[in-house]
Amino acid sequence: MGLYRRGKIYWASLTHNGEQIRFSTKCRDKKEAEAVYAKILLELKIGKVAVIQPEKKEKITFNQFFVEQYLPFCKKQSSYNTKRYSLNMIPEWFKSTPLMDFNTRHIDLFVSELATTRKPATVNKLLHIVKHAFRKALDWELIDEATFKKIDKVKPLKGETKRLRYLNQEEIQRLLSHCDNYLYPIVFTALNTGMRRGEILNLKWENIDLKNGLILLEKTKNGERREIPMNESLKTLFRQLYTQRRLDTDYVFINPKTGTRLTEFKRSFATALKKAGIRDFTFHDLRHTFASQLVMAGIDLRTVQELLGHKTITMTLRYAHLSEAHKREAVRTLENKLYHNFITISLQAK
Repeated sequence: MGLYRRGKIYWASLTHNGEQIRFSTKCRDKKEAEAVYAKILLELKIGKVAVIQPEKKEKITFNQFFVEQYLPFCKKQSSYNTKRYSLNMIPEWFKSTPLMDFNTRHIDLFVSELATTRKPATVNKLLHIVKHAFRKALDWELIDEATFKKIDKVKPLKGETKRLRYLNQEEIQRLLSHCDNYLYPIVFTALNTGMRRGEILNLKWENIDLKNGLILLEKTKNGERREIPMNESLKTLFRQLYTQRRLDTDYVFINPKTGTRLTEFKRSFATALKKAGIRDFTFHDLRHTFASQLVMAGIDLRTVQELLGHKTITMTLRYAHLSEAHKREAVRTLENKLYHNFITISLQAK
């Protein structure tokens, strides 16, 4: 009981005459909402308010909920733009359906329709976003548990290829050597931290703690705060950038032409890849490279999970096979360098 938010508006919940009642304070500011809530409680106590009418269950559509309540809630997440763009791929009939009317058939049709023109990975990503939206609708009591269970029971499509592309040491050096002056620090940061593209471009100098060697991320994909340690090479890079920084912006990485926050470098990155002779590679694969190199260096998966900011170990397990493969390769190297001649000589002597 108390105050809670639905989108940008604060709602209140209280018990009156043995019945739980929820109503809108019609306030966006928390202090104003608290004042309204306190006034209602006082009036109830002295008997001034005879009865409070409970909220009427409005038949809001998926589109109304997604735009007016869900997206504002996601605004601080790094995945906000992805979720906002995803609305363009959702069919109109789906967006116009009232939240309380959804059932398993609606989600099945949604998945089937998308699967005719989209890859399984894209369909599953959209399904995940839709399910998360309905989860928040349940939390905010816009739908009931039974409705959510009907939606949640729909499984992701099979046949999704889990792509894992990473660079070896020689490829890393080639790529860095072909990055131009403003791209090099961005790529170097990704390779040494595993940070996502959005996290890097949103970096401000207040997030860089050179004294303690930490990058402090307030805005991450899963909405949780993350601290990333910097190695000496990265600290040296940021010290150089700090001495050359512009005083008219707080952002670390800026557009050299406009002096504003850098938002795109796709063409420069593609050029660097081409010059380095690297194919089938995306900027996000630098994150895979960071994790893969750590695992192959013997770092445990739990530590890699924390560095990447994965909420669960499940996502990190995709790198587990690299650890085993690297161990086998290490044993083979040892055999070739130290014991091959010894075994051969021993067998001949017998």
